[in-house]
Amino acid sequence: MEQIIGLTEDLKLLGDRTRLMILTLLKEREWCVCEFVDLFDISQPAVSQHLRKLKSSGLVKEQKRGQWVYYSLNIEDKPHVKAILNFTPEPSILLSKLNKPSNAICCE
Repeated sequence: MEQIIGLTEDLKLLGDRTRLMILTLLKEREWCVCEFVDLFDISQPAVSQHLRKLKSSGLVKEQKRGQWVYYSLNIEDKPHVKAILNFTPEPSILLSKLNKPSNAICCE
């Protein structure tokens, strides 16, 4: 039953377009909160809320560097999430569809 509950919670998180795009982008590299703010044109608190939910579920991990927090995928033990991300476009294609450059880094 615990496995079903865990799957249900993960799938709920993946049902949000912004969170699924965040995870798709994290397939390629780690990202900073400020990059997501610029990319999605939403507020920093909104981005942080999405990332907090992903982190609390264990789908992403964070690393603080100076004043910036960088996020990366943490799905080694979640084959169902890996399978779903295999069906998402490559990050460069997603960025292209969002009309954003693939190499924009705002907080280095």
